[in-house]
Amino acid sequence: MPDVNVVGAGPNGLAAAVVCARAGLSVTVSERAETAGGGLRTSELTLPGFRHDLGSAVHPAALASPFFRAFGLSERVPFVIPEVSYAHPLDAHRTAIAYRDLDRTAAELGRDGPAWTRLLRPLVDRIDGLVSFTGHQLLRWPDDPRAALDYGLRVLALGTPAGRMLFHGPAAPALLSGVAAHAPGRQPALAQAGAGLLLAAEAHAEGWGYPVGGAQAIADALVADLLAHGGTLRLNTEVRGPGDLDPARVTLLDTSAVFLDRFAGPALPDGYRRALRRYRYGNGVAKVDFALSGPVPWTNPRLALAPTVHLSGSRVEVERAERLVSGGRSPRHPFVLLAQPSVLDARRAPAGKAVLWAYTHVPAGWNGDPALAIVRAIERYAPGFRDTILAAASHTPAELAAGNPNLIGGDILGGAVSLRQLVKRPVVSTHPWRTPVPGLYLCSASTPPGPAVHGMNGCFAAALALREHFGIHTLPDLAP
Repeated sequence: MPDVNVVGAGPNGLAAAVVCARAGLSVTVSERAETAGGGLRTSELTLPGFRHDLGSAVHPAALASPFFRAFGLSERVPFVIPEVSYAHPLDAHRTAIAYRDLDRTAAELGRDGPAWTRLLRPLVDRIDGLVSFTGHQLLRWPDDPRAALDYGLRVLALGTPAGRMLFHGPAAPALLSGVAAHAPGRQPALAQAGAGLLLAAEAHAEGWGYPVGGAQAIADALVADLLAHGGTLRLNTEVRGPGDLDPARVTLLDTSAVFLDRFAGPALPDGYRRALRRYRYGNGVAKVDFALSGPVPWTNPRLALAPTVHLSGSRVEVERAERLVSGGRSPRHPFVLLAQPSVLDARRAPAGKAVLWAYTHVPAGWNGDPALAIVRAIERYAPGFRDTILAAASHTPAELAAGNPNLIGGDILGGAVSLRQLVKRPVVSTHPWRTPVPGLYLCSASTPPGPAVHGMNGCFAAALALREHFGIHTLPDLAP
């Protein structure tokens, strides 16, 4: 009989399992897929030798995460930190670039450079305080009040139409709207501005890191640590209810709130179940992975330096695309988030070849062919791109959800990212990971601090379970 059951071997489930195993508890992780990782899996989706990330590809939050710092992730997994964090082409010839170097970025922005520096320098200089504030549930006093204040004031500025007056030229607004679109939703909005500012600050602080070999390397490091400390991993194991698990003192669910409702059923109070059912999921994504005969033939060669590229043109075009998707319509020029890992890691594809990862936001229930829209968006800035395609693997929102049931309707963020749902995730509580069922905890992206590969949801849920059920009040040493 294990002390702890964990359902789901995504990054948060594995983080929770590692914390509990390091505390000396017996831990069993159950995962329905044939490999661990959830959104951290890497596989040959198209052709032999082409290794594609099934979920996340770039990991700014992992490098800044207190959990992964304590875990010593960068000592266990080699990362490449690119000189260019992300790029945003305005048209076929003009491209805005966010370098890791804040001053260099500001210099290229010309007369908007000083405003870019004023916006982001205070956040970069207090990045640890910023990550501590955003990487926790919000109903608490911040560890670094100055960082929280600086961040809050900037979110208020950028999250309203007044933010459009901060800059004069098109480059800086495009960079910010593109990075804010990592959180799908209408712009300007407070939640999207908050997500964009955090990612932009991380781009100039720790950088947007790529794990060598793909995202699977992060999952493999977590699994290796779990097994080394006595944990058990059961793959190809479908869990529908408590009867599918061995009895344990604690169960941690790295699952959706929908699954929690179904798993616990009548054991949950009616009010709590109603709160779970009021929890809202966002629009979906449609994703395409490409095996290419060579690099993307960008018209602007500077885009070949950027492992992450935001495609949608100007700020106005990004806002229009996100507004249409939020209204249930498909834009002709959608926002496309593109990653070209082969720029940094030649081992992801055979010699001279390349892999490309891209997704676009689509309305809930959309069932079209994402390859058509994404290829058209890339061809806008790289004519002839379609001639480099050797093979492609497309996934609609429904297909993504079939492969990972946590992606409700193709929502990859564990629930809509709005100001309301950053507080109510999935319920309003100072300990939102705890459910009313004794010993049952939720530790997925549907809890604070929300989405991204940082492991903090699992770490917080595990720490709470250790304290409440095992009398362990201090996190164990997680170092290699």
